[in-house]
Amino acid sequence: MQKGKIGTLTGLPGLSLDALTSVAYGPEAIVVVLAAAGAGAIGYVRPITVAVVVLLAILVFSYRQVIAAYPDGGGAYAVSKENLGTTSSLLAGASLIVDYVLTVAVSVTAGVAALASAFPSLTSAAVPLCLAILVFITVLNLFGLAESARAFLVPTLVFIAGLYAVVLAGLIHPFGQVTSSTRGLSTATSTVGVLLILKAFASGCSALTGVEAIANGTPSFKEPRIKRAQRTELLLGVILGSLLLGLSELVVKFHLRPQDNVTLLSQITERSVGHGVLFYVIELSTTVALALAANTSFGGLPVLFSLLARDSFLPRIFTLHGERTVYRYGVVVLAVLAALLIIGSGGNTQRLIPLYAIGVFIGFTLAQTGLVRHWFSHHGRWWAGRAALNGLGAVLSGAAAVIFLATKFAHGAFIIVIIIPGLIVLFRRIHRYYNTLGTALATSEVPPALEIGAPGLILVPVIDISRLTSVVLARAVELGGEVRALHVAFEGEPTDSLEARWQTWGPGVPLIVVPSPQRSVVRAFLAYLATPEVAAHQNVLVLIGEIEPRKLRHRLLLNQRGAILATALRRRTNALVATVPFRLE
Repeated sequence: MQKGKIGTLTGLPGLSLDALTSVAYGPEAIVVVLAAAGAGAIGYVRPITVAVVVLLAILVFSYRQVIAAYPDGGGAYAVSKENLGTTSSLLAGASLIVDYVLTVAVSVTAGVAALASAFPSLTSAAVPLCLAILVFITVLNLFGLAESARAFLVPTLVFIAGLYAVVLAGLIHPFGQVTSSTRGLSTATSTVGVLLILKAFASGCSALTGVEAIANGTPSFKEPRIKRAQRTELLLGVILGSLLLGLSELVVKFHLRPQDNVTLLSQITERSVGHGVLFYVIELSTTVALALAANTSFGGLPVLFSLLARDSFLPRIFTLHGERTVYRYGVVVLAVLAALLIIGSGGNTQRLIPLYAIGVFIGFTLAQTGLVRHWFSHHGRWWAGRAALNGLGAVLSGAAAVIFLATKFAHGAFIIVIIIPGLIVLFRRIHRYYNTLGTALATSEVPPALEIGAPGLILVPVIDISRLTSVVLARAVELGGEVRALHVAFEGEPTDSLEARWQTWGPGVPLIVVPSPQRSVVRAFLAYLATPEVAAHQNVLVLIGEIEPRKLRHRLLLNQRGAILATALRRRTNALVATVPFRLE
């Protein structure tokens, strides 16, 4: 048994729920754009959806290749890194980070919005509800992607089955008539215009967000992970493509247009199955699925974080994971960033939509372009046809990204133009630091032979005579070398009593009283370490006793003087600093 791993079927809720639930807003995004040109333009929903599904097929085929060629995950980042260079890979990484964080925020807020539309009294509690769902998903993912995927499997299957029931019932529905004809489309074309059609196509491409997540999260699959991931990718493409085509057909058949406070999917559902129990089951499953679609990011982004960290573009703490193969730091950071977006937007999905999907299409374009370069370098079976298909995908996804950015720039997309370059600058600064660190540590060189010098000087800060003092001095004596106990005396503080009791105790270690006119322990220690007599020692160790209370909250009752002193000595001197824990029983 491969602990913490997912299979082909559980890969759908684990890494594909974002893409699957996009059918709830993808077709509506097309209709909203076309509706501006009048009812006659709605007939373009079908051909535009066909174009979106064609692009979907190209992306599915391409990411199946990515899975096979880059099984360690990373998707567009890994492809760009090998084939397009560092700058392109960082652009891909930054774009995917932005999109993954937005995916969480958009999915959760969309789910809560759907719930609030059924129960209007919940509207005022949108942000707390969003944060509660986010916490729930985060906790599940901290236990492992497999656990969250299994927990989400039943809601996902209910959602998919419900939508297929809607499509089948709608197609055989006796009412409604398909009215799009060549003449109708020709008349509408003069009203719609090519730019509006392109804008509708780009908006409809929002249904493709999440297609890359399986390739990014390939390491999360059970062995044989490549085959399982490829099967999940294909299954996603078949389900998503068929649902998009079916729903677009019903939009035209039922002559549907956008309505305030009623989603297009709700209109289709009501026309297909009525307003009975099945309607509410489908609506509820859609709400749950939308909210849980955030799980896609939790499966993909921590893996991407780990790859960037492995290449020294993010803190290396992101490469660490628990026993359940969970990159916990990546999960937590993703949750925090998404929570900030939810709070900043007031839980309003529409405020986030202008920022959405731009990042993922930049990633799509880079991945497709990188694969073209890959085929020209590695050839292989049918390499020319594959390169041509990837080139077409790069052109289509690149065009969609440009249209997205142009049409949504004034509505908030300009923020993406700031954030993505900002992330690239951050990546490079982190990388520069790690290079500097590697040079300072001389990690590529063999260090010289060790020289064992004379025993050093060990200094022990002392406040009073206690069991803590005894324990720390005993450890100091065990280490060997010269041991001195240091007591910092503030101006006007009598020390005769302490010195007398020290003589009576007789620990065999001299007590040195260091005056502090400024009433600062840190300054007194620094001054003593700077004296010629101490500076003459090659090795100086400061051993500080530290009380460890039984309860964490009791730490607040301690004066933290030892921690403050240790921090100052580490920053401002070359002395070695160590702590000796004193655990309270």
